[in-house]
Amino acid sequence: MRKLFVILLVVFLSVSALASIKVGAILPMTGGVAAFGQMIWQGVELANELFPEVLGEKIEIVLLDNNSDKVQAVNTARRAIEQEGVVAIIGQVISSNTIAGGTVAEENGVAMVSPSSTNPLVTQDKKYVSRVCFSDPFQGVAAAMLAFNNMGAENVAVFVDVEQDYAVGFANYFKETALELGGSVFYEYYKSGDQDFTAQVSDAISKGAGAFFIPGYYQEIALIAIQARQLGFYEPIIAGDGAAVPETIEIGGDAVNGLYFTTHYDAGSPAITENAKLFVEAYTAKYGEAPGTFTALGFDTYLVVRDAIERAGSTDREAIAKAVRQTKDFPAVTGIITIDENGDAIKSVAIVKIENGKFVYDTTINP
Repeated sequence: MRKLFVILLVVFLSVSALASIKVGAILPMTGGVAAFGQMIWQGVELANELFPEVLGEKIEIVLLDNNSDKVQAVNTARRAIEQEGVVAIIGQVISSNTIAGGTVAEENGVAMVSPSSTNPLVTQDKKYVSRVCFSDPFQGVAAAMLAFNNMGAENVAVFVDVEQDYAVGFANYFKETALELGGSVFYEYYKSGDQDFTAQVSDAISKGAGAFFIPGYYQEIALIAIQARQLGFYEPIIAGDGAAVPETIEIGGDAVNGLYFTTHYDAGSPAITENAKLFVEAYTAKYGEAPGTFTALGFDTYLVVRDAIERAGSTDREAIAKAVRQTKDFPAVTGIITIDENGDAIKSVAIVKIENGKFVYDTTINP
């Protein structure tokens, strides 16, 4: 009898130890935009360390690498849902991958909350895909206001990565606002992975560009800046949140000093919530440096998903997805987040400048 009791106790403790709520994290840990995924993962990990439980159970984060690839974005979403049994997904990171992986979330009725996918198509006509970041329409407005109002530019060359939904959409929203402000815009095209931009830069200079706007990702932003300076272009260069990683400075060096970009957060911006203060203190204590934008977005996405599970009061996927869309005035790191009925976050845009090889907070533009 005693032996049977011991066996039952061991089984009970084993089951209790294994009890957890699985949340997927589908991120580009390798590939062309790995820097984004790695920073977001730091934020998710840190949030999980500080807030490890919900509904009395441990939150287990299942990390899957989509290799920065659209096909893998779909495959990893299927694996997370069908094999890992996650109740919600943090991810994906860039718009093209989230659009691809989001089809799987929609098919299976699982909430997918992106930290950083800003293209409107990410959430358009979707029931289960949401985001904690602002979308490109507002980011495009902010970037255009910066170029034409704050900097006084009249004619801007827009460098567009034709392979990225994010870049194409962002460029178009910038252009719409530019025209409303009385400015002129023309496009220079390239593809992800290109190394030589001298033809586009030379053409832009010949057309009298008073500024460059690059709504792409950090590798190309840095290379365009380098080649622009080499060809004698010293007018303002503006980018979007794709520049908000240390690799922009590591690759671009002195050429990116003076570059402005729109982004979701900067450690130098005012900490308006207790979560923002806690995040900076915890990250600095752990890593010995100030946190970056994408780390903050990863932290926020975890908190929003955890809060949705808590408000849902269960691990029912449908209830969690519904609760995500009911997020209102959540005190996050990157600001006060409200997610509307379309899955879009309503929040501010921060403007950051690179000075002497460092990111320096400049101002905030409110919706």
